Parts: sequence; structure tokens; C-alpha cells
Amino acid sequence: MNTDKDEMRAEYRREELGKGVRGKYAARYAKGTNLVLLDDKVAKAFPTAAAVNSALLALLALTEQTAQITKQATTHKQRTA
Repeated sequence: MNTDKDEMRAEYRREELGKGVRGKYAARYAKGTNLVLLDDKVAKAFPTAAAVNSALLALLALTEQTAQITKQATTHKQRTA
């Protein structure tokens, strides 16, 4: 193992590595990384990305319905008071 901290190995030549581009994949990386770590029980219940997305979309739909029902009940209660 090479002990020089700032030196490349002798078999590598800088000119053979080509020109580096800073941040070449940064936008792609930022766009495509939305990863979360699932609890083991959740991962067993929803083994694929499609299953997770389906369950979460159903949950969102349910919360929207519940919010509408709550809003309607509150509006009705205010009218009758």
C-alpha cells in the first residue's frame, strides 16, 4: 500500500484519466434520491416500491376524504348554531 497521502499509484498517469468534471452527476443524483429506511415489519408487509407507493397513496386519499368530511361537519355545525 502506498503511504504517500497525496500521490497516485505509479501505475496511474493523470493524463490517462481524462478531464474530470466537477458535479457531473449532481443533478441526476439529487433528482433520483428519495430513499427512506423502512422498519422490518413494514418492509415485510410491503415488499416492493409499488406496494409501498400504493399503500401511501391510499392513505393520502383517506386523509383527504377525512379532511373534507371534517370540514363539512364543522361548516354544518356552525350553520345550525
